[in-house]
Amino acid sequence: MSQSPESLYARIRQEVAARADRLWDVSLALHREPETAYEEHGAARLLAGELEREGFRVERGVAGLPTAFVARTGSAAETRGGPCAALLMEYDALPLLGHACGHNLIASAGLGAALAVRAALGEVEGTLLAVGTPAEERGGGKVVEVEAGLFDGVDAALMFHPGVYDWAWAPLTASAQVRVGFHGRAAHPTGSPTEGIDALGALIQLFNTLGVLARRLPTGSHIQGIVTDGGRATNIVPEYAEGLFGLRGGTTSALEELVEELRSCAQGVALATRTRVEVTDVGGRYEHFRDNDVLSGLFADHLERAGIRLSEPTPGVYLGSSDIGNVSTRLPAIHPFVAIMGSEGSDHTPPFAEAAAGPRARQVMLAAAEALACTAADVLLRTDVTERAWACLRRKAAEGL
Repeated sequence: MSQSPESLYARIRQEVAARADRLWDVSLALHREPETAYEEHGAARLLAGELEREGFRVERGVAGLPTAFVARTGSAAETRGGPCAALLMEYDALPLLGHACGHNLIASAGLGAALAVRAALGEVEGTLLAVGTPAEERGGGKVVEVEAGLFDGVDAALMFHPGVYDWAWAPLTASAQVRVGFHGRAAHPTGSPTEGIDALGALIQLFNTLGVLARRLPTGSHIQGIVTDGGRATNIVPEYAEGLFGLRGGTTSALEELVEELRSCAQGVALATRTRVEVTDVGGRYEHFRDNDVLSGLFADHLERAGIRLSEPTPGVYLGSSDIGNVSTRLPAIHPFVAIMGSEGSDHTPPFAEAAAGPRARQVMLAAAEALACTAADVLLRTDVTERAWACLRRKAAEGL
C-alpha cells in the first residue's frame, strides 16, 4: 500500500462526500419510480450509466437477466488476476409498497462505494466489480448470477441493508416456495357423493398435519401456507386443490429436511384420502446467510468512524431470507443491517418506505458507502484480509454454520 491506511480511508471519505448530493439524487430517483422484480429497467439503466460515466467497463444483461449488469475496473479487470472485490447493488421494489425494504439505499451506497474506490485507488492491482442484482424480493437474481458463474474468482461480496437494528451481520434463514397440488375426482355432493374424491379436503388435511408438525420445529424454521386453488363451486366435489407453502430453515440443511417432511406429509395425506399429489419447487431456493467475521468486522470498524456502532444480533431473532445467502456460502460476504428507523418499526411497511427517503436514510447511506468502500480497499490492498476471509469461510462451512 503506497499510502498509509488512514490517509487512504480519508481520501475515500472525501470522494464519497464529493458525490453525496448526486448519490442522494440517485437514491431518491429510484424511490420515486419503484420497479418490481425483473422490471427494474430504469434503475439498471441509471446505475450502469453512472458507473460508465466514471470509467467503469459495463456489461449489461449478464446471466441472461435483462436488468442485471456488471461494471469492472482495475488493472486485472478482464483477466480476474489478483484480488477481486464485488460491491452488490439491489434495486427492486415491493409490489404496492415501493421501496419499503430500502433497496434504493442499497443501490446508491454500492454505487458510491464503487465510485469512491476507483477515484481513490486508481487502476489498482486486481479487480473491483459493481454488480447489479435484480429481483431480491422475489425471483432471486443472485441465485441466477451464482449459477451463471458471475461470482467465480471473487474474494469478497460486500453490501449493506437498511433496517431497524444496527447489527454487524444478518441472521437470515434459508427459504423455499413449494407448491402442493392434490388431484381427486369431481362429483355431485348430493346426487353421487360416493363417487367424489375431495381434493380440497386433502389439502385441508395437509394444513392440519402441518399444524402439528409446526409445534416441534426448531428455532428459525417454519411453514406458512395459503390456498391458491380451492375448487370452482360449492355443488361440485373439488377435483383439484392447490396450496403454496413458504418454508424457512435456520440453515440450508434444516430447510432441506423441512421440505422433505412436507413432501412426506403430503404423500401420507394423499394415501389416506385416495388422492394423487404433486409437490414442486417454485423458483430457486435461498440458502442461509453465512457471515464472514473478518469482513464484517472491518466494515463495523469503518462504520464506527461515522458514529454508527454495530452490535451482534439478538439471539434467536431472524430477519427473513435473501438471495445473498447463495453468495455467502460460496465466497466471503457481508450483509450488515444499519437502522434508518427505531426498532419499534418494521420493513415492508409504508412507514419504512417513507423513512427510506428521509434524512436519517441519507446519513446511513453515505456512512455505509464509506464503510463499504474502505472494506473493498482492504480486500484489494491487504493480502492478509483475503487469506483470513477465505479461512473463515472454510471453517464455518466445515462446522455447518
